This record gives sequence, C-alpha cells and structure tokens, in this order.
Amino acid sequence: MLKQTMKAVRLHEFGGPEVLVYEDAPRPALKPGEVSVRVHAVGLNPPDWYLREGYRTLPPEWHPPESFPIIPGTDISGVVEAVSDDVAGFAVGDDVYAMVRFPSGVFGDSKAYAQYVTVPAAELALKPACIDHVHAAGAPMSLLTAWQFMVDLGHDEPNPVQANRHEPAPLKGKTVLVNGAAGGVGHFAVQIAKWKGSRVIAVASGRHEALLRELGADEFIDYNKTAPDEVVRDVDLVIDSVGGPNTGRFLRTLKRGGALFPIFPLGFSGAEEAEKLGVTVSATQVRSSGAQLQEVGRLLDDGTIRVVIDSTYPLAEAHKAHERAQGGHIQGKIVLTVP
Repeated sequence: MLKQTMKAVRLHEFGGPEVLVYEDAPRPALKPGEVSVRVHAVGLNPPDWYLREGYRTLPPEWHPPESFPIIPGTDISGVVEAVSDDVAGFAVGDDVYAMVRFPSGVFGDSKAYAQYVTVPAAELALKPACIDHVHAAGAPMSLLTAWQFMVDLGHDEPNPVQANRHEPAPLKGKTVLVNGAAGGVGHFAVQIAKWKGSRVIAVASGRHEALLRELGADEFIDYNKTAPDEVVRDVDLVIDSVGGPNTGRFLRTLKRGGALFPIFPLGFSGAEEAEKLGVTVSATQVRSSGAQLQEVGRLLDDGTIRVVIDSTYPLAEAHKAHERAQGGHIQGKIVLTVP
C-alpha cells in the first residue's frame, strides 16, 4: 500500500521566505489523464515568490484566493511512480520533467515543492538523458518562456496580456539584444537567438560577461557602466527578460519594423511612442507543454542549449532559496533537491 503522506513545503499565510514551512502533507491522488512523479528536483521561478507574497504586485482582481495550506512551485524533474490507465507514452521508472499546470495552477494547484506530484500527461516529457535531474528541473518555465516568445507559441489560447496573438519575430541574420541576459529566461534567450543565427548583444552586470560570451553573446554591455539604451541603435529585436515599467527605454534601440518583447509586460506605457517609431511591442503568457519540452529536450541533450545552475538547496531549505532569489544577480537557475 502506498504511503499516504509526503514531505512538502507549504504556505499557511502569505509573506516573506520565512512562511515556507517544510512539513508532512497528503500525497496527491492520481486522477485520469495524469502521471504520478517522484520528484528529484524542483526549479524556482518568479511566480513562486509572487504566490508566496500573495501576488501583491498584481491588480486586486488577480490576487489568489486564501485557501491555505498551499504548496507552491511548477517545475519538476523526477521518476514516474504510477500512470493512470488512460495514459499512454509513459511507464513506471521513466525519467521525466515538466512545468506543472501553468498558468491554470498559478494559485497553488501545481504543487511542485514536494516529494510527489501528479502531472497531466500532456504537460510531461521524457527528461533529456544527457542532463541530470537538477539541470532538467531548471529548464521548464524559463526555457518554455524563451521558446514561446522567440520560436513557437505552440497554442491558440487567448492572450491574457494583449488583445492580439503574440507572434515570434524572425531571428536568422538579425541583431537581438537580450536584457537580463544572465537570468533564467535571459540565458536561454541568448542561446536560442545564437542557435537561430542572430547576432546577440547581452546586457547584464559585469560578473556575468565570461559566461554569456560562452553561451554565444557577440557583444556584452555591463549596465552598471553603460546604459544600453544610450549606445545601442538599429537592433531588430529586444528580449527584455526584466520587463516592467522601464522596458519602454528600449524602444529607441530598435530600427523601424523591429520588435520589443517584454517578458513581464505589466507597467509598460509606451504604446503610443512604439507606434510612432514603427516598433511592435508584444508579449504572451507561458503555458505548459509536454510536446515543446520534448522538442527542446533534444537541444538540451545534444548540448545546443545549456542550463546554468546558480545554486541548489535541499527542499527543507526552500526559504533559503527564496532569500537567495531576493538577493538578485542570479546566474541561471536556483534549484531545490528533494530527499
């Protein structure tokens, strides 16, 4: 008989990293269409701390219901423990990875900070064989975000952040500037742009230069020394992985017909200026996709794309991982290891 409890990190209130409690929790029951996964590693992402804080930076109508306790997290890598009778393509013992129920589970239904998680089969993919669970767990949300913004949206769901459908821009032979290039999404955006044949300008703090040049950056700008919007002109595409109210400063770096893709579009107020300059500003909401994880998994397997790990923490020390995230200047991904 399967054990009915597991170790997990839960929230009983919103707040700082200290509200993340490592404790016993009910093990999730397998439902039709799902696969039960024994989690080996969990990747951290900004929505994890947005949820922990109660999504206080979002409009009030977007705040989560206070139905505690909540298990946060979305990105996992692990081993299949059980498969629902109506699921094909996965077997007990398979190494797998996923971004679980995002954005549908944004208010805590993904439940990734745990020893076990159930995953809709359509959101699951076989883990790339040539990377370990820690690196695989660091990939899903950040890599799918870069992929869906830059290569293939992969779905026809309504766009929650703009009226029109987001369309990736051509990359071959283009000049692409990536702001926040050393972070989770940013370091994947640099690699995807280079793989697709772009000239890449990476913007980050100086300590990240060596890594970003290794990942393919042709040019590097240390934002502590030089404001990129003051020296860069005539680029085809800006991927602003920081986004927010300041993303409009990159409009002046683009040529007419260029595009600005803010990963976090809330707060942008330069629509009128963009129209005058002939620049497209577009964003989308990343969505879970097992098919896309299977596709990008081939690039992770052959080394075309690397997952850079900033740091790892045991699941029981999730609060320390969140403190590290609050410290900023992250190089790649923070990952929790699960006992």
